[in-house]
Amino acid sequence: MKVALVHEWLESYAGSERVLEQLLEIWPEADLFAVCDFLPEGQRGFLRGKPVQTSFIQRLPAARRRFRWYLGLMPLAIEQLDLAGYDLVVSSSHAVAKGVLTGPGQLHVSYVHSPMRYAWDLQHQYLRQAGLARGLKGAYTRWLLHRLRIWDRASAAGVDVVVANSAYIAERIRKVWRREAVVVHPPVDVAGFGPGGEREGHYLIASRLVPYKRVELVVEAFRRMPGRRLVVVGDGPGERLVAEAASGAPNITLRGRVSQEELVRLTQTARAFVFAAEEDFGIAMVEAQACGTPVIAFGRGGARDIIRPPPMPHPTGLLFPEQSAPAVMAAVERFEALSPAIRPEDCRRNAERFSREEFRAAMQELVERHLPATEPV
Repeated sequence: MKVALVHEWLESYAGSERVLEQLLEIWPEADLFAVCDFLPEGQRGFLRGKPVQTSFIQRLPAARRRFRWYLGLMPLAIEQLDLAGYDLVVSSSHAVAKGVLTGPGQLHVSYVHSPMRYAWDLQHQYLRQAGLARGLKGAYTRWLLHRLRIWDRASAAGVDVVVANSAYIAERIRKVWRREAVVVHPPVDVAGFGPGGEREGHYLIASRLVPYKRVELVVEAFRRMPGRRLVVVGDGPGERLVAEAASGAPNITLRGRVSQEELVRLTQTARAFVFAAEEDFGIAMVEAQACGTPVIAFGRGGARDIIRPPPMPHPTGLLFPEQSAPAVMAAVERFEALSPAIRPEDCRRNAERFSREEFRAAMQELVERHLPATEPV
């Protein structure tokens, strides 16, 4: 069986690339396609030396640094990739990859990280943040996003099997594409995070410091709880905002970026991991659970797939109902009252549902179920 794997673009080894890495574990003989490939040499090991067939965007002026400027051309670019002759096409998509053209006799399975947020429900926020709410450039961008929405929904109709990375994303797919999606959670390196060490009593948040992560909200909550320690790990453009929120609070420690080994140690010894973002999935929460650490999280997005709150049997954490400091404070107090019922072994067992092995087994079973019975996998 001939297999093609279609990735959005290759720029860095991040979350979607970890999915691609596991798809290559399932189908090591597959051919690989992408809109463009500017992955640094030091991060290419997971591709196993496999060549990447790219689109014309690879050769456009300044594409290496500014390929996102060509978003309006990407639907055309992805449709020019020639996938004739492949029995199975698996796309990994958060923008245009699911728009590849396939024909009768070909099975197209698309693993969707999210429909294009900036073209759908987050359009107005995107325009404000980019300074494009008004003016000629703003008008052009609105027209472009309008055209992308039309193409996005039309191209979704050409996918045979839509796979979402969480129930939250399946709901978004149903809303914008009017398609039903199978949920297969993304692969997490559960083996790299394990229980160990004595609990040191601190609470932990580890995250990129960007606005939507709402780290400053957690910091503000702990400013109002001086008897509880918070350790903040991570860096990013929101560092100043977080530092201002923590100013003068001796119970809050800002660690910046730390090594992987130190991150694992801090997670293993934390009383609980706190997470206030609305994520499509939320790999950091699974990593905390893999260390046997309870999670206190905002109860929307992927957290609802991951955390088992009371009164569920074998609870692994708590969910709070809104992104506010008082809600975080109330959740911490409730957690401390309920924490004897949350056992490290239950947290670890919960995390194992999201392992790389579970991802590979689920994807392979799904493809086998939809291929003709005479076709081997």
